[in-house]
Amino acid sequence: MKPMLLKCPSCQGDLQVAELNCPACAISIKGEFSLPPLLRLAPAQLDFVEVFLKNRGVIRDVERELGISYPTVRARLDEVVAALGYQTRPSEQHPEEPGSERRRILEELKAGKITAEQARDSLAALRKPSEKTEDTR
Repeated sequence: MKPMLLKCPSCQGDLQVAELNCPACAISIKGEFSLPPLLRLAPAQLDFVEVFLKNRGVIRDVERELGISYPTVRARLDEVVAALGYQTRPSEQHPEEPGSERRRILEELKAGKITAEQARDSLAALRKPSEKTEDTR
């Protein structure tokens, strides 16, 4: 079966569903039908939603499967949320996924962008005040 067209190939206007058919009993129903919001997403957005759902919303797994960073996953998720008509939070208000900053530091260390000492200091700065130990040397 061919994928459903959502835009007019001539003028790029939104197409409307005008007829529904049942292949089991051959009944046809004509009228004007609206598409569910998910079907109004762009193909790339639908692909992202499929990967996101397949990974049960675990952003770390979505990152790995798509080969993209945490901020990119969040941006694509925000894009889908907005396309569905829901309000999104400004990106600077997104709480970071636990461990994402730690992961970024370790990736920079692995790539040789920072030294072991810089990584140690950055990781120490991430610890919550209650987790920090005083240096009494």
